[in-house]
Amino acid sequence: MVSVKARENVKNKFSSKNIHKTLSQQKYLIAMSLPFVIWVIIFAYVPLWGWTMAFQEYKPGIPFSEQQWVGFKHFIKLFKDPMFYIVMRNTIVMSLLGLLFGFTLPIILALLLNEINNLRFKKTVQTVSYLPHFVSWVVVASIVTELLSMNGPLNNLLLNLGIKDKPVQFLIEPKSFWWIVTAADVWKELGWNSIIFLASISSINPELYEAATVDGAGRFAKMRHITLPGIMPTVVVILIMSIGNLINIGFEKQLLLGNPLVKEYADVLDIYILNYGIGSGRYSLGTAAGMFKSLISLILLTVANTVSKKTTDIRVI
Repeated sequence: MVSVKARENVKNKFSSKNIHKTLSQQKYLIAMSLPFVIWVIIFAYVPLWGWTMAFQEYKPGIPFSEQQWVGFKHFIKLFKDPMFYIVMRNTIVMSLLGLLFGFTLPIILALLLNEINNLRFKKTVQTVSYLPHFVSWVVVASIVTELLSMNGPLNNLLLNLGIKDKPVQFLIEPKSFWWIVTAADVWKELGWNSIIFLASISSINPELYEAATVDGAGRFAKMRHITLPGIMPTVVVILIMSIGNLINIGFEKQLLLGNPLVKEYADVLDIYILNYGIGSGRYSLGTAAGMFKSLISLILLTVANTVSKKTTDIRVI
């Protein structure tokens, strides 16, 4: 049982006087955070009202009270659509490939950059690797398309080296599409995603490296026994968040790099919502698909957070 003294401490802690005192002391912090709280409420919570369209036969221009309620009709229709399972397959596969390469390679890059002693060379590599992040997907798609075209640099290289005897049509090969999208995404975001790991590495106590040097540890030994354990909390948190966003891969790169010949491997859930929902005027179906995506993201985040808490004692929420 809770002691009387403990109950009194809790009561005093949450008394109106203490709350008022805390608010008075932190009024500037509260004022600074207030615009962001308002932004979240307006753009994250208010739009949730639109989820009611998933349970209606929604028709634009008709008042909310006159909309026809149809229950789970659109969810049933969604799960009976064969195209839905095709786009889910593409979404999951490209998400897993992006997680495998887009999560691990930035860590490796950060570890290697940390070992570079030449400051000028290090800054040059960082700048070159960061720049693609600021290039729009329209430009990136144009570069990739030109690179992989019949007369592009990659085909010319393969022909000159004798690896291929005729040009390869990369962009119309359906099973190559997943790898092309993954490679383009990794190239674009590799440097940018490594920033947080570099920041985490910089917070490691330098005395640990000095002690390891005295003990005769080499660079890879320091990397394995000091750097990696030092950034592991950051790695786990980023991994949990990445798993939570596994199904939210967007549609820009698939839409820009895709074509009718690779449609079966290029369409993802967001494109499905755009084309078969909003584009076809089936707003209720699109909303149902969006709700399904949000639910899956919530489940993935919860599972990843729970597993991490039990195995590493690190969690996001």
